[in-house]
Amino acid sequence: METTICNATEYRNVSLSLLSESKTNPRRIFEDAALQEMAESIRTHGVLSPLLVRPLTEKGFEIVAGARRYRAAQIAEADTIPVRIVQLNDAQALEAQLVENLIRADVHPMKEAQGFKALLDLDEPTYSIEQIAAKTGKPPAFVAARLKLMDLVPVAAEAFYRDEIGVGHALLLAKLPADQQEQALSACFREDWSGSSDRKAKRILLPVRSLQFWIEQNILLFLKDAPFDKRDAHLVAIAGSCVDCPKRTGHNKLLFADLGKQDACTDPNCYQAKVSAHLGKQIAAKPQLVQISTAYGKRPEGSKVLPRNQYTAIRDEKPKNKDEANRPEFKVCKYTSDAIITDGSDVGTVHKVCANLACSVHHPKAANNREEKNWKAEQEKQRKEQAIANTTALRVLKAIGNAVPVRLLKRDLLFVLTQTFPLVSEGQLQALARQHGIRKDRETDMIGKLFAAFLRRADEGTLSRLLVEVSVLIAARRSSNGTSSLQDAALAYKIDTDGIALKVKQEFAAKEKAKKETKTVSSGGGKSRKAA
Repeated sequence: METTICNATEYRNVSLSLLSESKTNPRRIFEDAALQEMAESIRTHGVLSPLLVRPLTEKGFEIVAGARRYRAAQIAEADTIPVRIVQLNDAQALEAQLVENLIRADVHPMKEAQGFKALLDLDEPTYSIEQIAAKTGKPPAFVAARLKLMDLVPVAAEAFYRDEIGVGHALLLAKLPADQQEQALSACFREDWSGSSDRKAKRILLPVRSLQFWIEQNILLFLKDAPFDKRDAHLVAIAGSCVDCPKRTGHNKLLFADLGKQDACTDPNCYQAKVSAHLGKQIAAKPQLVQISTAYGKRPEGSKVLPRNQYTAIRDEKPKNKDEANRPEFKVCKYTSDAIITDGSDVGTVHKVCANLACSVHHPKAANNREEKNWKAEQEKQRKEQAIANTTALRVLKAIGNAVPVRLLKRDLLFVLTQTFPLVSEGQLQALARQHGIRKDRETDMIGKLFAAFLRRADEGTLSRLLVEVSVLIAARRSSNGTSSLQDAALAYKIDTDGIALKVKQEFAAKEKAKKETKTVSSGGGKSRKAA
């Protein structure tokens, strides 16, 4: 039986052979088990909800919404299916498909993004994000975030499709420039060597907040520290002004709300291009500017850039006391001039320096430089005091670890530690490793892998102790007062911190005394040989 369409605004039953699926349907994934279950329901009760279709030809229809019901009806071998026939243009059909699929479950976010993008790309009628949000009943922020997923590089999009990363990870990655996304994708995971028998690490997906922290530490560049004029649209013509840049977190706070409140640049390459352009502009405008480097190491022969040991940077802040006021970096001489940093940290910023090696204020001769000797002595004193403080802190931490009772099972302790010890800084991890006798056999050994292997071998007591120690170190790193968390832990475990501090001071004093005696004996022996 053939059905001819006269007035396409009605409900009727039509043959399945007259229907065809839409190419713009956002749904692309159809689970076999769900289709079989729906087909069984259709055999028993029929199709309860009509399909939304539009006329395709005089004897055919395109399914706007209801592709799953159509496929299930085919499996159930139904002859006809109820439909609602509506005259729709391409834009109206696409809009209806989006609304239909957003109401229903299991539509992949990437498919939603493609549907929203298709609406935005229509020439007639035109849609804005706000209009799409109103049509679909979603917040504008949701629509903007889904559209941003279209900026994922292929390798990240494939990982998202395979459910290797979640929608939170995908949204953070999509907000980064294409050349940064692959590196950030690697930061979504960590390697777990525990229980690995084939010498192959297991890849574990980290929480979204870990990826967010990695982006803030490795990619975001805070614009308040930028040396260039952020409003200058001609500094790098292709980049334009930072004020209107969509890659600036402050430009679209709705989209970048999860990347912190500070105004930051998410494109390090663009940022560095502007720094280089600003540097060239400053040197061209002021050729008399001294060019300096804040990096360590020798400069190439013939370079105009002065290394660190050939200038003294004049500090802007006022000295806090008389001792500071006597230091060279707090004094101004007749040779003081402006200098621009062209290498190292803070490139493009201008500072006051003295680059005259004959200056008696900033570069005096060693024989007559009493101030420099006093300063070096003060530095040595501070170094010793810091070494005593560091050693005392490690001893207190060790005493706290010794006081930790065995409570949790090994698997629980191991799980918590593998989750938390990546948050410890490299320096803290090395100090903790030395304290537990973890040594690197080769220069190529990675302390992180050695530590992970140590954790797998350790007993419950050692793991309990490490858990408390790592917690104290993380708290000290995140707190403005690092000693507070150590003192709180010592108080909780009844550790005699004063006794430990006294013992460390005595050990350092004994080492200093032995060093002086050895130096005296060596000096006396030299004089005797000379006299003989």
